[in-house]
Amino acid sequence: MAKPCSDALVADGPLLFLSGQTPGGPGGEVAGDIEGQTRQIFRNLEAVLARHGADLGHLVKLTCYLRHISDLEEFRSALVECLPEGRLPAASIVEVSGLADPAHFVEVEGVACLPSGR
Repeated sequence: MAKPCSDALVADGPLLFLSGQTPGGPGGEVAGDIEGQTRQIFRNLEAVLARHGADLGHLVKLTCYLRHISDLEEFRSALVECLPEGRLPAASIVEVSGLADPAHFVEVEGVACLPSGR
């Protein structure tokens, strides 16, 4: 599978730093597998970005924390599904020994470049 990120990305505009997003849905529910959790995280990121007049295409950097690096292929598959085609941010993906909630397999934080005039 191709790497789902850019080696580097030039940003020209104000930056928005997004706190780590967890896979909790609007009602607090958490999907059971890494792909479902990743999709929910990107819905959460999309909602935060929308409040600032941006979307997932404005992401320039992601830091992704996986509880199990063995989930990498499934995580990448869901990540590519969630991001706009042709607009892949720079990214780091690391395994961590634990996350705040034992039901979470992944957490993602990001940096977005806001559209001009924001």
